[in-house]
Amino acid sequence: MEPIIINEYCFKRVYFWMQYTPQDLIFTEIAMDVYYPKDRKANGLVMFNHGFMIGPDLLYLPKRLLSGLFSNEQPPLFGNYPSYFYNYTSAIVDNNWAMAFVTSTHKQNEFTPTTDFGGNPRVGQEAYLAASYLICFGATSTFYNASRSNQFRFMNSNNVIFAGHSVGGAHAQVAATGFDNLHDIGEDSKQRFDPIVYDRVAFPRVTDKLSKWGEENQAKPVGLVQLSPVDMNNPIFGGMKLYREKLATIPIPNLMIIGQCDCACLDTSQPPAWSPKTSDDSEYKEMAPAGSGSWATVANVEKGSHCGYLTAQSELCSTADSSASCKRCPGVDKYKPVGKETDFTAELFKRFINIYPDNSGFAGTRQNWLDSSCLKWLNNKQPDGTAINLVPFSDGQYVSHV
Repeated sequence: MEPIIINEYCFKRVYFWMQYTPQDLIFTEIAMDVYYPKDRKANGLVMFNHGFMIGPDLLYLPKRLLSGLFSNEQPPLFGNYPSYFYNYTSAIVDNNWAMAFVTSTHKQNEFTPTTDFGGNPRVGQEAYLAASYLICFGATSTFYNASRSNQFRFMNSNNVIFAGHSVGGAHAQVAATGFDNLHDIGEDSKQRFDPIVYDRVAFPRVTDKLSKWGEENQAKPVGLVQLSPVDMNNPIFGGMKLYREKLATIPIPNLMIIGQCDCACLDTSQPPAWSPKTSDDSEYKEMAPAGSGSWATVANVEKGSHCGYLTAQSELCSTADSSASCKRCPGVDKYKPVGKETDFTAELFKRFINIYPDNSGFAGTRQNWLDSSCLKWLNNKQPDGTAINLVPFSDGQYVSHV
């Protein structure tokens, strides 16, 4: 599929298979929707983790074989286009950035659930590889064709802001730690990570291990944005705690947004994303332990829900905000998708991207981040250009940090 070009921006759908290491027996299909400048000189990339995954199809392998025989690039299975629910691409235009939306659409494993409820660092590993793939090979599924890759490379740098919503927000925490930490923590936790990209057709082709791609082709995390992140103490995978503890030591802008009426991230998540009680464990506390130099920050949206960020309605997501599932804010008209909270999210990404010089990570110290134009904008009851209010923290500020 050739890219669709609208208003000097290209849209492309990319998919490939991966193995977490060359020795791994499980293959995972990665699907991405990619938006990038027509001039192919993007100053950076926002890699957004989809909040839920689509599960296996028993006829996948014969379908994939047939598509490989008759066409190089077919859409990913299940019609699963991740940007449908999270299309904040209006935020990237002013600074000539690119934005990609990633999801896992299939695992060659009969035990794969149809949805992902958190706790699996593998999905964050997948997002990191997806970003690195776009940097190295560009917006094409035919990575083995060097001349085609040259036509579709679009990055001026390897700078990446990792982001995500719900379980995708927790997965983004993993990706934002960078390749060395993904590799080292993976070794210690038996989630080994030195992946290869694989083309599963009649005559398969494969890349070198990611460690062999060179630093310039590996994603360089320069920021993290989490929208109502949800984790789980999964007995198989263990959750994202080790990665959050590592993030506490990494000097990159780190922002969490939570919703006042969001049961999924404030109650159901294990641990909750944030808690007003300093004695309680939380995702935020693990990223920002007391007395640390953590760059983690958090803001709370008044009447904010779990699904208000979405750019399209989702029946699956809406169950998290139903009165049967969530007892917070009884009688309050909390935000729905495609509304005020959605508009706020697009403006948030625009302001976050604005703090980065062209082709560079954040230029400054932790204090420069805390004094940045993005956090000054956010630290208001009603951030400029939005129609939502924020909830103040105990110190009267609208942005909290260590």
